[in-house]
Amino acid sequence: MNKKTWISSTLLVLALVTAGCSSTSGSSTGGDTNSPAASAADGSGEVKKIIVGTGTGFPKVAFLDESGKLTGYDVELVREIDKRLPEYEFELQTMDFSNLLLSLETKKIDFVAHEMEKNPEREQKYLFNKEPYAHWRNKIVVAKDNNAIQSLDDLAGKKVLTSATSAQAQILENYNKDHDKKIEVVYQSGTANDVVSQITSGRVDATLAADFTLSLIDPQGKLKTAGDSLSEADILFVFRKDDADSQKLADAIDGAIKAIKADGTLSKLSKEWLGDDFTQDSTN
Repeated sequence: MNKKTWISSTLLVLALVTAGCSSTSGSSTGGDTNSPAASAADGSGEVKKIIVGTGTGFPKVAFLDESGKLTGYDVELVREIDKRLPEYEFELQTMDFSNLLLSLETKKIDFVAHEMEKNPEREQKYLFNKEPYAHWRNKIVVAKDNNAIQSLDDLAGKKVLTSATSAQAQILENYNKDHDKKIEVVYQSGTANDVVSQITSGRVDATLAADFTLSLIDPQGKLKTAGDSLSEADILFVFRKDDADSQKLADAIDGAIKAIKADGTLSKLSKEWLGDDFTQDSTN
């Protein structure tokens, strides 16, 4: 019996007991206040539904497999967290990456699970949980035979592919704010499928990517990373800021992630989907 079935059975018993008491007394006054449905995720026993926003175009992180099933590191982690939080029920909803944060702001989803990097710009607008589930380093990615590009300065005047609202786009936009010679930022829809072809064909000169993603988007090894890391950051889930329910949910998820780390499940998921353990800062 899974957690949802067990909770539903418990609620049915409680409902029958409450109904029996009401019939005996001839009154239902105050019944709604004491029923499990009067509150959610507050210890009353009711399961609160949570809509989790993710994508379908990030290989090994959030994607559709050959059978059309949504899976990947972030997706399977969300499912694992769901198993460990009986007071919540998570429902994954897919959309374009560029729409995830807007959907969070407009309350179409309750949190975002898509390898979201914590950075100062995002912290101003959104709430992040505290326990990271991955740690990555952003690097420049170019064609394998390109030895001319080693830094952001080398990208000035060149075309660089990125996704709108991404942490990598923020790096490029911040560079352009501070320099007269700009990088030509080319925004894509959010899928990784055509990154290799665009770079190898010369339509764009480079992209920025987290260190672990290169092998995922380029299994044939046509690209390479260049230069030093541009930034590194914890990867967390993103919630609505200044929202009590969101804070409560984030705290609950933190507790689950700590347990998933402690029993080795997080490391196992990372190795299975990302090819290595990217669950913590290498300095830890």
